[in-house]
Amino acid sequence: MLKIELLLLLLPFYFAPMPSFARAPYALRISCGARDDVHSPPTNTLWYKDFAYTGGVPANATRPSFITPSLDTLRYFPLSEGPENCYNINKVPRGHYLVRIYFGLVEEPSFDNEPLFDVSIEGTLIYSLPSGWSSHDDEQAFLEGLIFLKDGTASLCFHSTGHGDPAILAIEILQIDNRAYYFGKGYGQGTILRTDRRLSCGAKDPKFGVDYSADHWGGDRFWNSLPTFGQSSDQVISTTNSIKKASQAPNFYPEALYQTALISTDTQSDLAYAMEVEPTRNYSLWLHFAEIDPSVTGVGERVFDVLINGDIAFRDVDIASMAGDINTALVLNTTVAVSGRSLTITLHPTKGNHAIINAIELLELVLAESKTLPDEIRALQRLKNTLGLPLRLGWNGDPCVPEQHPWSGVDCQYDRNISKHVIDGLDLDNQGLRGSLPNDISRLHHLQSINLSGNSISGLIPSSLGTINSLETLDLSFNAFNGSIPESLGQLTSLRRLELNGNSLSGRVPAALGGRLLHGASFNFTDNAGLCGIPGLPPCGPRLSVGAKIGIALGSCVAFLVIVTCLTCWWKRRQNILRAQRIAARDAPYAKARTHFNRDVQMTRHHGHEHSRTAAENGPSLLA
Repeated sequence: MLKIELLLLLLPFYFAPMPSFARAPYALRISCGARDDVHSPPTNTLWYKDFAYTGGVPANATRPSFITPSLDTLRYFPLSEGPENCYNINKVPRGHYLVRIYFGLVEEPSFDNEPLFDVSIEGTLIYSLPSGWSSHDDEQAFLEGLIFLKDGTASLCFHSTGHGDPAILAIEILQIDNRAYYFGKGYGQGTILRTDRRLSCGAKDPKFGVDYSADHWGGDRFWNSLPTFGQSSDQVISTTNSIKKASQAPNFYPEALYQTALISTDTQSDLAYAMEVEPTRNYSLWLHFAEIDPSVTGVGERVFDVLINGDIAFRDVDIASMAGDINTALVLNTTVAVSGRSLTITLHPTKGNHAIINAIELLELVLAESKTLPDEIRALQRLKNTLGLPLRLGWNGDPCVPEQHPWSGVDCQYDRNISKHVIDGLDLDNQGLRGSLPNDISRLHHLQSINLSGNSISGLIPSSLGTINSLETLDLSFNAFNGSIPESLGQLTSLRRLELNGNSLSGRVPAALGGRLLHGASFNFTDNAGLCGIPGLPPCGPRLSVGAKIGIALGSCVAFLVIVTCLTCWWKRRQNILRAQRIAARDAPYAKARTHFNRDVQMTRHHGHEHSRTAAENGPSLLA
């Protein structure tokens, strides 16, 4: 990976030693929408693919400017995927970074060829693309900011404003010296520098640092040309002499930058240049000088004042004296508060007849916004994944900043005690949410209001809700929650409104909640068939222990088996009786005939005995 290091000149008379890096500075370049790593001319710079990135849509790109790297793809972010979309880059070493974002145009006729959107870095709104940016070969074709990254990540977000889909062609994140562009009080303490413009005075054509044979720390920086200040007295001078670095300045600015300059030629003529700027902003102005005029040979031969919007910013500037010699670089810096739309730089000679200047840099001072507590951001991301939050809501980047683009359905407030934003409200009613409510919601411990009504959230109500002591309103109505109401909700002494109607809850309402009704709280438990225990709900029966419930269940099972067994035996006995009766009925005629026969035989035998007794009694027969 090609490493680019960037060292910047320091405020005059404030000299800091250059740090010695034990390893090469961090450098990351991303070709957005690319499926493979690519190299771009003329320096064969390596750009990494972002094919694994899950957001946005890759597409072929049209380069709006020659400043834009020679890359063929971009990634755009349709509004259907949410109003905020971000690149979140992890494992970025702590340090000072130059971040560049190059904009592109989607190479399809059906697309708006000039989307307008906002860009934020680490939650701070840095830039709003102006109308007409795609037709400018200057700093409007890209964004460049200098920022300290302290938490191991870099978050670059693009916010839709309703004027086309944001489209990003490339991203650069380059580590630079920790003292780069040091401007004095407030440096590195919640301040971001955004490059407004860089002007190479006397140059005919815009150039990159590589064209100037710049040091490897910042060779790709873009310098626009400023061939003249627009005055008849302006004259371009140049030299082939070697330009020495000022003793106070590290070797960041290319030597060739100081080999061309603008000089006034008329006697006592001023050099003046006016720039259009945004009103009510603060700017850091950097002026570059080197005494390359062969007519000046030493100290005291050229002296001038530098005026900003008519006020003297630097008095009696003697380049040869302040830089230490002729052909030696000098950089002056000041902070300018602008009230109007114009910033005018005037060089007024006070000794000698001419003023001279080599280059101008103007950077806007942007006050960094305080981010949201990281633990609460993670809790919201967990909520997003668990409830299946619709893509149209976005929920990317920081939920509270930039303040112009907060997350939909999230309320924030700034906590001065910790200098962070916190989440104090969730309003996600009727959003088609599904799944279950995670226990992690309790990590949003500054919540005062939760409204998740009218969704399809199921499962148990997390008992961890009872640890959010600041909660005043909880509306979970018209969902599919089941189980009982957690006893922990009764510990929420600040709770004034509780809506649990329209669910499938059961069991006894916690007694602490029932008592709260006597103190003006508003609770709604209706349309839950299984709830009981407070006025307006059915009374609860005696409460049995778990063991008793198990005993009753086992006894019921045994009784059922006994009843089934008895019924089975009775049924079988009944069947046997009926079967016997049927058999008896079938054999009845045979049994009757046999009964008559036996009776006749017995009667015959009875008569025979009678005859026998008569013969014996009557004596022998006469016929015998």
